[in-house]
Amino acid sequence: MTDPTTIAHRYIELWNERTAGRRRELLSESWTTDASYVDPLMKGDGRAGIEALIAGVQQRFPDFRFKLIGEPDGYGDHIRFSWGLGPDGADSPIKGTDFAVLKDGRISRVTGFLDQVPTGA
Repeated sequence: MTDPTTIAHRYIELWNERTAGRRRELLSESWTTDASYVDPLMKGDGRAGIEALIAGVQQRFPDFRFKLIGEPDGYGDHIRFSWGLGPDGADSPIKGTDFAVLKDGRISRVTGFLDQVPTGA
């Protein structure tokens, strides 16, 4: 699986998944065991660390969902895509761009950049 669009959609699906068991399944399918995630506000290592980050975001923003903004693109084992986080049917107040590095078709590392974060978020 190296298609940037498919990988980005699965990534967003993971961040929107509310059931812990299903989240673990998605992590197992799409991320390496030693995967890492980092952005200006948080960092997680391994699938368990990343799952904890996702659960924390969902707890903080229970009525928000992630969605892709624009078209993902990639080169070799690198993928870039932008996303929004907000309520369904409204413009996302939180936006970012993530860069993923793949290993054997799975995400091994994500570096996230926050493009728009309202005060107090």
